[in-house]
Amino acid sequence: MKKKIIAAVAAAAFLPLLASAQFAKTEDAIKYRQSSLFVMGQHFGRIGAMVNDKIPFDAAQAKESAAVVNVVGKLPWAGFVPGSDKGATKARPEIWQDAGKFKAAQDRLAAALPKLAAATDTGDKAKIKEAFGDAAGACKNCHDDFRAK
Repeated sequence: MKKKIIAAVAAAAFLPLLASAQFAKTEDAIKYRQSSLFVMGQHFGRIGAMVNDKIPFDAAQAKESAAVVNVVGKLPWAGFVPGSDKGATKARPEIWQDAGKFKAAQDRLAAALPKLAAATDTGDKAKIKEAFGDAAGACKNCHDDFRAK
């Protein structure tokens, strides 16, 4: 399991660079980022359900989901290429109009996700819930400012 996670993290470091060069069509960029965000949301939601007592808490599952979120959370940003604000997307124009603010939102999430992964290493539900809240706040911040309803 650890080797798979390490390999995924190493691959994730290079994927955004490759991804931005791979989009022949803006629709591909949109699908790429939406797919990354969907996978991230599924695993993130699983952790949220556990820490909010909607499903039974499973420390091993929380740790596995946090590892996925931590890796996949690096991927969607390469899909926000120029021209991908049109089409089947909820991306708001502010992403491109205020790139600095969008980058700051990405950075906030990038700082929160490793903390969530570290909290799951402890197996302590209270610590995981606190780190989940911080990461959820980073997600909400970006959704509030950059995602159409």
